[in-house]
Amino acid sequence: MFLPRILSTSGATRTFAPYLVILLLPGGTLIATALWLIRQRRWFAAHARALSQTVAIGAVCLLAGACSGHASVGPPPKPTVSIVTLRTTPVSLTTELPGRVSPYRVAEVRPQVGGVILKRLFTEGDRVKAGQQLYLIDPAPYEASLESAQASLAHARAAVVAAKLTAQRYQALAEVHAVSRQDYDNAVATLQQDEADVATAQASVRTAQINLNYTRVYSPIAGRTSRSSVTEGALVTANQTTSLVTVTQLDPVYVDLTQPTTTILRFKQELASGQIRSAGANRTPAKLLLEDGSQYELPGTLQFSEVTVDQGTGSVTLRAIFPNPQDLLLPGMFVRATIEEGVREGAILAPQQGITHAPDGTATALVVGAQDRVELRTLELGPALGDQWVVTRGFHPGDRLIVGGLQRVHPGLQVSVRDAAPAVAPTSSTQSPQLAAR
Repeated sequence: MFLPRILSTSGATRTFAPYLVILLLPGGTLIATALWLIRQRRWFAAHARALSQTVAIGAVCLLAGACSGHASVGPPPKPTVSIVTLRTTPVSLTTELPGRVSPYRVAEVRPQVGGVILKRLFTEGDRVKAGQQLYLIDPAPYEASLESAQASLAHARAAVVAAKLTAQRYQALAEVHAVSRQDYDNAVATLQQDEADVATAQASVRTAQINLNYTRVYSPIAGRTSRSSVTEGALVTANQTTSLVTVTQLDPVYVDLTQPTTTILRFKQELASGQIRSAGANRTPAKLLLEDGSQYELPGTLQFSEVTVDQGTGSVTLRAIFPNPQDLLLPGMFVRATIEEGVREGAILAPQQGITHAPDGTATALVVGAQDRVELRTLELGPALGDQWVVTRGFHPGDRLIVGGLQRVHPGLQVSVRDAAPAVAPTSSTQSPQLAAR
């Protein structure tokens, strides 16, 4: 408001050329301002009272605005977090183990007599029954051997008849001393030798009959046949190293699993301490996950556990049996089996989104404690259960776990809480050997 007065009083219409020249010099702005203030000192002296009042009024206005601004600023609002109240629940513990399918029974069919293959009586890959004929070896030589053995048996039996009659006659004559006692003893000995010859001939007949039967090669078990290693006209020998065909029984099948000893020790310790309840040792159920990730429909049962530990891997072999009516499980196939170990009573399940892991693997979580203040907890985790962890240490029933708004809070801060959307609590837990060893 004083600028017009200054300009009018100071002769604003006068020539400003001297000031323009000064402004062009280094530091000219300060010099020009100083010269102007010197020239206007009388005017400032005359209007000092008005200037002081104006400055005071401006200061009061500035102070009032600042005070009103400070008065409108209050304490910051408490951040709101979503919480889940933790409860205890029984959890069914299961272990997922890798394994391979093994056949229930395998029979490598080999010839027990030598000869030429006359017929192959099956189709490769087909199912065969136990006792079904697979091959026919030329039986002619063995039929001849059987006939020869039967003739020898008839000859031996005829000799026995003659020797028996001789011995009977000599017995009557020896009683009246018509022949010597030596002749009678010789007749009895000849009869016994002929009876032994009959027994030998009978054994030869049985051997020849067995060899003749072996020319018909049968399947010892029911199952599927492999490729045949011989065709009609091939010459085979008795007990050769190469099998004619392999018959594999695929219903049911075994699944051999490997389990770390650390998992077995942990399970036994928790079972002994009463932390978990056994699911039953007689018929432990098991399920399969196939190589493509699909679930095998038919459940199986755990048969037995190996009594020794593999020194190379430090693991124990478990064997489960599964029905396989459609031959979907083939020997050598890689699968994953889920075995029910037991039930953990009073387990605490915590959502995974509320738990963080440090670079060293330590699990931590934030909970709302007394007076709605945030607290930091260090946890020990068990197996994963869907989108939740089984917490073995660090939580207590009733704890309020923060699952939403974690980025806005820190330990010691007072917060407002709201319940998160409840999740469906699962009832079973699947753990891998790595998690079980944690």
